[in-house]
Amino acid sequence: MFGFSSKLRYFLCCRPVDMRNGFDGLAGIVRNYLAKDPISGDVFVFLNKLRTHIKLLYWDGDGFVLYYKRLEKGRYKTHRAVCDLSHELKREELMMLLEGLSFDKMKKSKRFKIDQKTA
Repeated sequence: MFGFSSKLRYFLCCRPVDMRNGFDGLAGIVRNYLAKDPISGDVFVFLNKLRTHIKLLYWDGDGFVLYYKRLEKGRYKTHRAVCDLSHELKREELMMLLEGLSFDKMKKSKRFKIDQKTA
């Protein structure tokens, strides 16, 4: 079962991807283009050029999990900032992306957070 945990790290590939890529093709993009390890336990997010299809690739310990969604209407909204290879997303940003919400226009309120350096 694939769940969106706040303990996972999510990386959005900044380059449009051919959605015909499957497990091995996407793992190759992670390894060769993003220079990351596809079996690290991180979730890698890919969009097509029109931003109407999204795929998430995740290694769950003994195999890859692939989440694939095609929008019938509309487009996925992403950050407007241009990045080179990948952009790390927070869990909340990924959920908003999947629900069609724009996180560029939203402002997050301050929350308590333990500083890992002093803890």
